[in-house]
Amino acid sequence: MPIVDELLAALPGDALVQRVLIGAFWTVVVVETGQGPRGGLASAVRSAGHHGGSPVRDAGDLARHSAHELAALLRSDNPLEASVGLAAVNALLPVDEARCTTANAQDIVLERGARRRVVVVGHFPFVPQLRQTAAHCDVLELRPQPGDLPAEAAARVLPQADVVALTATSLINHTIDDLLALCRPDAYVVLMGPSTPLWPGLFTHGVDVLAGSQVTDVETVLRVAGQGATFRQLKRSGIQLVTLFADSHS
Repeated sequence: MPIVDELLAALPGDALVQRVLIGAFWTVVVVETGQGPRGGLASAVRSAGHHGGSPVRDAGDLARHSAHELAALLRSDNPLEASVGLAAVNALLPVDEARCTTANAQDIVLERGARRRVVVVGHFPFVPQLRQTAAHCDVLELRPQPGDLPAEAAARVLPQADVVALTATSLINHTIDDLLALCRPDAYVVLMGPSTPLWPGLFTHGVDVLAGSQVTDVETVLRVAGQGATFRQLKRSGIQLVTLFADSHS
């Protein structure tokens, strides 16, 4: 079963949707729970094409759908719809806070990757530092920057990696199954980015660390994301970065 289907099957009972916001960089879905509103976050990935790509179906009426119906959009080939789906998943997923730590994903990758062969899927801000400390560092990107490799090079470089840092947008563009299948069984794999679902089921697919986020102030996140906040601005405004390890490390 594809990972997306497993993830959707693992969701708890359905919920009412309060708000859906698709900002310049972030999608936010807010659902009603027994403990009040709960927000989920995902990267607002847009397809290439005229005026930003395909339209979002039911735009303007998304909040009339149930949370499970929105979560099912994660299967969509339209990346902006899939980002709504992942945000709904993150709003619904229960999180074992007792297992969560505030360990920084960047520090984990830099520490594990020192003097080792590293592949980063997605051009994260710490890449220049990692290139100085790793024995070798390849960066795979759909839109390569200078020094990056195209995504098509994954089959060549991932099987050689000791450490893999994988962007959670691989769930949105449906590449996560193929990318994880290319990783060696002994590779240390970090799935990272605010979109990352804190779902332990991913550990059965070779992921060692889930480094994501939780919305701590729903109204602030809606306001800031709706005004075009970048990740750096968003992490100062209503979200907490949290990390879940496959083992007992903290």
